Amino acid sequence: MPWPSRKRDKGAVADKKEPDAKIAKTEETQKNEEEEKSTKPPAGSSKSGWKNWKKAKESDAGGEESKQTYCHWLLKSEPESRLEKGVDMKFSIEDLKAQPNQTTFWEGVRNYQARNFLRAMKLGQQAFFYHSNCKEPGVVGIVKIVKEAYPDHTQFDQKDPHYDSTSRKENPKWSMVDVQFVRMTKRFIPLSEIKAHHLAHKADGGPLKNMMLFTRQRLSIQPLTQEEFDFVLSLEEEKPH
Repeated sequence: MPWPSRKRDKGAVADKKEPDAKIAKTEETQKNEEEEKSTKPPAGSSKSGWKNWKKAKESDAGGEESKQTYCHWLLKSEPESRLEKGVDMKFSIEDLKAQPNQTTFWEGVRNYQARNFLRAMKLGQQAFFYHSNCKEPGVVGIVKIVKEAYPDHTQFDQKDPHYDSTSRKENPKWSMVDVQFVRMTKRFIPLSEIKAHHLAHKADGGPLKNMMLFTRQRLSIQPLTQEEFDFVLSLEEEKPH
Protein backbone atom coordinates (compact mmCIF):
# COMPACT_ATOMS: atom_id res chain seq x y z
CA MET A 1 0.00 0.00 0.00
CA PRO A 2 1.14 3.55 0.10
CA TRP A 3 1.37 5.93 2.98
CA PRO A 4 1.13 2.85 4.96
CA SER A 5 4.04 0.63 5.13
CA ARG A 6 5.77 -1.22 2.43
CA LYS A 7 5.22 -4.97 2.43
CA ARG A 8 8.03 -7.27 3.32
CA ASP A 9 6.53 -10.73 3.12
CA LYS A 10 9.75 -12.09 1.68
CA GLY A 11 11.98 -10.14 4.04
CA ALA A 12 13.53 -8.37 1.07
CA VAL A 13 14.90 -5.06 2.22
CA ALA A 14 16.83 -3.59 -0.66
CA ASP A 15 15.11 -4.97 -3.71
CA LYS A 16 13.44 -1.79 -4.94
CA LYS A 17 12.21 -3.42 -8.14
CA GLU A 18 10.24 -6.14 -6.36
CA PRO A 19 6.53 -5.55 -7.18
CA ASP A 20 5.55 -6.56 -3.64
CA ALA A 21 7.69 -3.81 -2.21
CA LYS A 22 5.12 -1.48 -0.86
CA ILE A 23 5.80 1.71 0.83
CA ALA A 24 4.76 2.33 4.26
CA LYS A 25 3.64 5.71 5.05
CA THR A 26 4.32 6.76 8.58
CA GLU A 27 2.59 9.88 9.75
CA GLU A 28 5.35 10.66 12.22
CA THR A 29 8.10 10.67 9.62
CA GLN A 30 6.23 12.28 6.76
CA LYS A 31 7.64 15.67 5.91
CA ASN A 32 5.69 18.76 5.18
CA GLU A 33 7.41 19.18 1.83
CA GLU A 34 4.14 19.47 -0.03
CA GLU A 35 3.14 22.62 1.78
CA GLU A 36 6.62 24.08 1.35
CA LYS A 37 6.52 23.42 -2.37
CA SER A 38 3.08 24.86 -2.83
CA THR A 39 3.26 28.15 -0.97
CA LYS A 40 3.02 30.04 -4.23
CA PRO A 41 0.00 28.97 -6.25
CA PRO A 42 0.11 29.38 -10.01
CA ALA A 43 -0.86 32.73 -11.42
CA GLY A 44 -4.48 33.35 -12.20
CA SER A 45 -7.70 32.94 -10.28
CA SER A 46 -9.75 29.76 -10.12
CA LYS A 47 -12.92 31.61 -9.14
CA SER A 48 -14.43 31.52 -12.61
CA GLY A 49 -13.60 27.83 -12.90
CA TRP A 50 -15.37 27.17 -9.61
CA LYS A 51 -18.45 29.11 -10.67
CA ASN A 52 -18.70 27.25 -13.96
CA TRP A 53 -18.29 23.93 -12.17
CA LYS A 54 -20.91 24.86 -9.58
CA LYS A 55 -23.37 25.91 -12.26
CA ALA A 56 -22.95 22.60 -14.05
CA LYS A 57 -23.31 20.60 -10.83
CA GLU A 58 -26.44 22.48 -9.75
CA SER A 59 -27.93 21.86 -13.14
CA ASP A 60 -27.24 18.14 -12.82
CA ALA A 61 -28.63 17.99 -9.28
CA GLY A 62 -31.61 20.24 -9.79
CA GLY A 63 -29.92 23.02 -7.82
CA GLU A 64 -29.52 21.00 -4.64
CA GLU A 65 -26.19 21.15 -2.88
CA SER A 66 -24.64 17.88 -1.76
CA LYS A 67 -24.42 17.07 1.95
CA GLN A 68 -21.03 17.43 3.60
CA THR A 69 -20.47 13.76 4.23
CA TYR A 70 -17.30 11.84 3.48
CA CYS A 71 -17.75 9.19 0.81
CA HIS A 72 -14.41 9.33 -0.99
CA TRP A 73 -10.78 9.31 0.10
CA LEU A 74 -7.28 10.48 -0.69
CA LEU A 75 -4.45 8.00 -0.09
CA LYS A 76 -0.87 9.22 -0.01
CA SER A 77 1.99 7.05 -1.20
CA GLU A 78 5.65 7.70 -1.89
CA PRO A 79 6.76 7.19 -5.52
CA GLU A 80 10.44 7.79 -4.74
CA SER A 81 12.82 5.60 -2.74
CA ARG A 82 13.25 6.38 0.95
CA LEU A 83 14.79 3.93 3.37
CA GLU A 84 13.27 3.45 6.80
CA LYS A 85 15.05 0.96 9.05
CA GLY A 86 16.64 -0.50 5.95
CA VAL A 87 13.35 -0.92 4.09
CA ASP A 88 12.44 1.06 0.96
CA MET A 89 9.16 2.88 1.45
CA LYS A 90 8.65 3.45 -2.28
CA PHE A 91 5.25 2.51 -3.69
CA SER A 92 3.98 4.33 -6.75
CA ILE A 93 0.79 3.82 -8.69
CA GLU A 94 2.87 1.88 -11.19
CA ASP A 95 3.84 -0.48 -8.38
CA LEU A 96 0.14 -0.96 -7.61
CA LYS A 97 -0.61 -1.74 -11.25
CA ALA A 98 2.12 -4.39 -11.15
CA GLN A 99 0.49 -6.26 -8.23
CA PRO A 100 -1.56 -9.43 -8.82
CA ASN A 101 -5.04 -8.34 -9.92
CA GLN A 102 -3.72 -4.77 -9.45
CA THR A 103 -4.72 -5.09 -5.80
CA THR A 104 -2.81 -4.63 -2.55
CA PHE A 105 -3.31 -4.05 1.15
CA TRP A 106 -2.77 -0.56 2.51
CA GLU A 107 -0.68 -1.26 5.57
CA GLY A 108 1.61 0.69 7.87
CA VAL A 109 -0.73 3.47 9.03
CA ARG A 110 0.31 4.46 12.55
CA ASN A 111 -1.78 7.54 13.24
CA TYR A 112 -5.04 7.09 15.11
CA GLN A 113 -7.08 9.55 13.07
CA ALA A 114 -5.84 8.05 9.80
CA ARG A 115 -6.57 4.58 11.17
CA ASN A 116 -10.11 5.63 12.04
CA PHE A 117 -10.57 6.87 8.49
CA LEU A 118 -9.40 3.47 7.23
CA ARG A 119 -11.97 1.79 9.46
CA ALA A 120 -14.70 4.06 8.07
CA MET A 121 -14.06 3.04 4.46
CA LYS A 122 -16.80 1.07 2.72
CA LEU A 123 -16.59 -1.53 0.00
CA GLY A 124 -16.62 0.05 -3.46
CA GLN A 125 -15.77 3.58 -2.38
CA GLN A 126 -13.23 5.34 -4.55
CA ALA A 127 -10.09 7.21 -3.57
CA PHE A 128 -7.47 9.34 -5.23
CA PHE A 129 -4.01 7.78 -5.37
CA TYR A 130 -1.76 10.67 -4.39
CA HIS A 131 2.00 10.76 -4.90
CA SER A 132 3.51 12.35 -1.81
CA ASN A 133 6.87 13.34 -0.36
CA CYS A 134 8.35 13.78 -3.83
CA LYS A 135 9.53 16.49 -6.20
CA GLU A 136 6.04 17.23 -7.50
CA PRO A 137 3.22 15.80 -5.35
CA GLY A 138 -0.29 15.38 -6.70
CA VAL A 139 -3.12 13.12 -7.82
CA VAL A 140 -2.16 10.45 -10.35
CA GLY A 141 -5.02 7.98 -10.37
CA ILE A 142 -8.10 6.40 -8.82
CA VAL A 143 -8.41 3.25 -6.72
CA LYS A 144 -11.36 1.58 -5.02
CA ILE A 145 -11.81 -0.20 -1.70
CA VAL A 146 -12.18 -3.93 -2.30
CA LYS A 147 -11.89 -5.13 1.30
CA GLU A 148 -12.94 -3.22 4.39
CA ALA A 149 -10.74 -2.76 7.45
CA TYR A 150 -9.05 -5.75 9.06
CA PRO A 151 -5.96 -6.13 11.31
CA ASP A 152 -2.70 -4.87 9.83
CA HIS A 153 -0.27 -7.80 10.05
CA THR A 154 2.83 -5.56 10.01
CA GLN A 155 2.13 -4.40 13.56
CA PHE A 156 3.14 -7.90 14.78
CA ASP A 157 6.21 -8.32 12.54
CA GLN A 158 9.34 -7.40 14.49
CA LYS A 159 11.29 -7.01 11.24
CA ASP A 160 8.85 -4.50 9.81
CA PRO A 161 9.47 -0.74 10.23
CA HIS A 162 5.91 -0.41 11.51
CA TYR A 163 6.13 -3.07 14.20
CA ASP A 164 4.25 -2.08 17.36
CA SER A 165 5.29 -3.96 20.48
CA THR A 166 2.29 -2.59 22.38
CA SER A 167 -0.31 -4.08 20.02
CA ARG A 168 -1.87 -7.42 20.90
CA LYS A 169 -3.35 -9.94 18.47
CA GLU A 170 -6.45 -10.28 20.63
CA ASN A 171 -7.01 -6.53 20.37
CA PRO A 172 -5.03 -5.09 17.41
CA LYS A 173 -4.41 -1.36 17.41
CA TRP A 174 -3.93 -0.94 13.68
CA SER A 175 -6.01 -1.74 10.63
CA MET A 176 -5.60 -1.84 6.87
CA VAL A 177 -7.85 -2.15 3.82
CA ASP A 178 -7.37 -3.65 0.37
CA VAL A 179 -7.41 -1.33 -2.62
CA GLN A 180 -7.54 -2.00 -6.35
CA PHE A 181 -6.38 0.12 -9.25
CA VAL A 182 -9.27 1.67 -11.22
CA ARG A 183 -7.60 4.01 -13.67
CA MET A 184 -5.04 6.74 -14.13
CA THR A 185 -6.37 10.28 -14.13
CA LYS A 186 -6.40 11.76 -17.63
CA ARG A 187 -3.52 13.96 -16.54
CA PHE A 188 -1.40 14.50 -13.47
CA ILE A 189 -3.15 16.97 -11.14
CA PRO A 190 -0.42 18.70 -9.10
CA LEU A 191 -0.75 19.89 -5.53
CA SER A 192 0.06 23.45 -6.61
CA GLU A 193 -2.99 23.53 -8.89
CA ILE A 194 -5.30 22.08 -6.26
CA LYS A 195 -4.00 24.62 -3.75
CA ALA A 196 -4.74 27.51 -6.10
CA HIS A 197 -8.38 26.42 -6.19
CA HIS A 198 -8.40 25.86 -2.43
CA LEU A 199 -7.26 29.43 -1.79
CA ALA A 200 -9.84 30.83 -4.20
CA HIS A 201 -12.58 28.69 -2.65
CA LYS A 202 -11.71 29.91 0.84
CA ALA A 203 -12.64 33.38 -0.42
CA ASP A 204 -15.73 32.55 -2.45
CA GLY A 205 -17.10 29.47 -0.71
CA GLY A 206 -16.10 26.83 -3.24
CA PRO A 207 -16.00 23.07 -2.52
CA LEU A 208 -12.30 22.92 -1.67
CA LYS A 209 -12.43 25.58 1.04
CA ASN A 210 -12.08 23.04 3.86
CA MET A 211 -10.17 20.33 2.01
CA MET A 212 -8.17 18.31 4.52
CA LEU A 213 -5.18 18.20 2.17
CA PHE A 214 -4.52 21.75 3.41
CA THR A 215 -6.05 21.75 6.89
CA ARG A 216 -4.49 18.43 8.01
CA GLN A 217 -1.80 18.03 5.39
CA ARG A 218 0.33 15.55 7.33
CA LEU A 219 -2.36 12.85 7.38
CA SER A 220 -1.69 10.05 4.91
CA ILE A 221 -5.36 8.98 4.80
CA GLN A 222 -7.85 11.78 4.20
CA PRO A 223 -11.61 11.84 3.63
CA LEU A 224 -13.22 13.77 0.78
CA THR A 225 -16.76 15.01 0.39
CA GLN A 226 -18.57 14.25 -2.85
CA GLU A 227 -18.10 17.87 -3.94
CA GLU A 228 -14.37 17.83 -3.19
CA PHE A 229 -13.89 14.59 -5.11
CA ASP A 230 -15.97 15.74 -8.08
CA PHE A 231 -14.24 19.09 -8.34
CA VAL A 232 -10.71 17.68 -8.20
CA LEU A 233 -11.68 15.01 -10.74
CA SER A 234 -13.09 17.71 -13.04
CA LEU A 235 -9.61 19.24 -13.21
CA GLU A 236 -8.38 16.33 -15.32
CA GLU A 237 -10.46 17.73 -18.19
CA GLU A 238 -8.77 21.13 -18.01
CA LYS A 239 -5.47 22.15 -19.54
CA PRO A 240 -2.66 22.52 -17.01
CA HIS A 241 -1.95 26.07 -15.85
